[in-house]
Amino acid sequence: MNQYILFITAIFFSLNIFAQSGQVKGKIIDASNNEPIGFANVIVEGTQIYSTSDLDGNFIITGLNPGYIKLRVAFMGYKPVLSEDVLISNSKVPYIEIKMTPSDYQVDKVVVSVDPFEKPEEAPISMQKIGIKEIESNPGSNRDISKVIQSFPGIGSTPAFRNDVIVRGGGPSESRFYLDGVEIPVLNHFATQGASGGPVGIINADFIESVNYYSGSFPADRGNALSGIFEFKQKDGNKDKLSLQATLGASETALTLDGPLGEKTSYILSVRRSYLQFLFSAIGLPFLPTFNDYQFKLKTNFNARNTLTIISLGALDKMVLNTGIENPDPSQEYILAQLPVNNQWSYAFGAVYRNFFGSGSNTFVFSRNMLDNTFFKYPENDESKNRIFDYNSSEAETKLRYELDLRKNGFKINAGINGEYAKYFNSTYQLLFINNQEFDLNYNSKLEFMKYGAFAQVSRNILNQKLLVSLGVRTDANTFSKEMGNPLNQISPRLALSYTINEDLSINAGAGRYFQLPAYTTLGYRDVDNNLVNTAAKYIGNNQANLGVQAKFNKKILISVEGFYKDYFDYPIDTLTGSSIANSGAGYSSISGASPIFSNGTGRAVGFEILNRIKLKSFNLIASYTFVRSEFTNLDGDLIPSSWDSKHLLTITGSKEFKKNWRAGFKWRFVGGLPYTPYDLQLSALIPAWDANGQPYLDYSKLNSERFKSFHQLDLRIDKNFFFEKWSLMLYVDIQNAYNFQTDSQPYVIRQKNSDGTFATTEDGTSYILEEIPSISGTVLPSVGVMIKF
Repeated sequence: MNQYILFITAIFFSLNIFAQSGQVKGKIIDASNNEPIGFANVIVEGTQIYSTSDLDGNFIITGLNPGYIKLRVAFMGYKPVLSEDVLISNSKVPYIEIKMTPSDYQVDKVVVSVDPFEKPEEAPISMQKIGIKEIESNPGSNRDISKVIQSFPGIGSTPAFRNDVIVRGGGPSESRFYLDGVEIPVLNHFATQGASGGPVGIINADFIESVNYYSGSFPADRGNALSGIFEFKQKDGNKDKLSLQATLGASETALTLDGPLGEKTSYILSVRRSYLQFLFSAIGLPFLPTFNDYQFKLKTNFNARNTLTIISLGALDKMVLNTGIENPDPSQEYILAQLPVNNQWSYAFGAVYRNFFGSGSNTFVFSRNMLDNTFFKYPENDESKNRIFDYNSSEAETKLRYELDLRKNGFKINAGINGEYAKYFNSTYQLLFINNQEFDLNYNSKLEFMKYGAFAQVSRNILNQKLLVSLGVRTDANTFSKEMGNPLNQISPRLALSYTINEDLSINAGAGRYFQLPAYTTLGYRDVDNNLVNTAAKYIGNNQANLGVQAKFNKKILISVEGFYKDYFDYPIDTLTGSSIANSGAGYSSISGASPIFSNGTGRAVGFEILNRIKLKSFNLIASYTFVRSEFTNLDGDLIPSSWDSKHLLTITGSKEFKKNWRAGFKWRFVGGLPYTPYDLQLSALIPAWDANGQPYLDYSKLNSERFKSFHQLDLRIDKNFFFEKWSLMLYVDIQNAYNFQTDSQPYVIRQKNSDGTFATTEDGTSYILEEIPSISGTVLPSVGVMIKF
């Protein structure tokens, strides 16, 4: 690996490229009705280079040096706009549509001052945005979007190298993800069913233009979330000619195509395949994963009034155990003993049709998504024996959503309805040991039910444009049960306010009530007699309040402080363990929430965030500190620190651009020690107990009573781009955990062996002799990435 890095570094310094002239094309349109805006001023930010749109809104700017640029657009009667980052090269002409919003008040001159930190009217608080340049160069993420979003304020991370999305002390199942307005329930490969996590993200960074992140005050058109909403905006395909990009990353290879299909349609398509199984086998890891995925977007502009966008992405994941390891060490032995074989596939497909009229638009979104999840475990990985765990589950959703958007008399109005048909299947066999008794849990579960909802939101600036008020409400219901079938039980109001003291200082506040349906794994759980157990389940709810102040300096530097409070109710509690379901979902398990529950749990997450963002021409910085306390009740009603009660989250991410298309960046993370539940070694040592589970049992009488040490890590990255006449070469070196921080986790527990290889026993042969081995992880992890664009 070191020789590989030195070879790539030598290439960095040996190639000598003369910069050529690039260009960008695009169109300026009215955001409310899609009409073209002629004679708008389009300026390359930070330069004197400009153009003017024609009668059809089209523009072209030539004579540009390769690299990232932003476009500043101004036109009388509209708010000025600063575009997303656009990559200029000699081999490809990027195309960008820039939408302008009509100003709520009349002006007699063109306003050119642009706020790079502007937020949507529906969510003036608890919302952040990052662009493609920050995504591409994010240290430690290797262009994995699921890791990039961990740089956002309030998002917790774990040292387990997973992509669990933990927002402001909430569980990893409490966020929702949208791709160009289409919900995508599965964000990661080898996903945890019923939660958000997994080791590797599915979304290809080649597609992404920007990401909007809401940690509170969610827009009313986005439901079924308690902690976070993530909106991924994709690029459009090249409208001039076919382009190709080949990528060799830290864990996978990828091929991306984009280009035109006639005059009105463009597309972008990618396929990826991992090579982790070869690397893991070479270094002796006990599991060998392989993942594959595809992503696709097609956009057609029939005319100025009608557009259609079709998106899809999917994944195929296979994992086998590396049982051929000779003389495994304790960590290998532990993982081989407890890790099941896991195979998954998933897909999401969506079509978004927009019809524009004079003062607004109608939007119809049709989508379907499906996940198929299989895993199984043989005792001692001996396939000649009966499986102790055999699980197959699928969940599919077919959705239709209608939205009406209007701008009239200074009001911005969004309203709509949604319907969904859900189908869930589960076949489970599990050997259990409960109350000193071994028994088989064997059931088949099938659910089919409808979900439906309605929403409306109105936003307006008042008090001479100083106070922005956004008021929304939604309701959701379903046919799973009578309790959840009454939409009046799930009324979800929300209010967001932003008061502008002066051009650079504002006070923001938000409050609302939000609901989320329990996971299908919970709703579909059955007992040994194949009866549905959780028929009394309720929507999980929380009440939120946020208050903050935001200051900007020279339009380039932002500092904000925001306090938040989340009050949870009707949270499911696992009746077998006594633990809130909020604590589950982030381990290396393929399911979360599959247990009998009581829907009477409560919880709270309270804290504050301090954020500093700097956006200069050649330097970017995101620095955020979050203090959070997260607690949920157990069966006895006692508030217990949750598994995400890290207390302190500090992330500093910065990048600096240099001459000749060099860029360097760093990311430093600090996460306070997370609580954990110790093992019950006495129970675990019992032979039938261990044989049923293949691993130690947690002592839930001491739920989250212990705490790990704090975790911190420094990631570094260096990028170098070369722009030739007909192609481009992008190279990067990424170093994770640069100073080799060592972190501890729960010890490995293995069974001692006799000299003949049999397992040692005690207590007259009724118990194994268990041994705890310290679990220390952490290593410097260098990687190299190569991207070639034609």
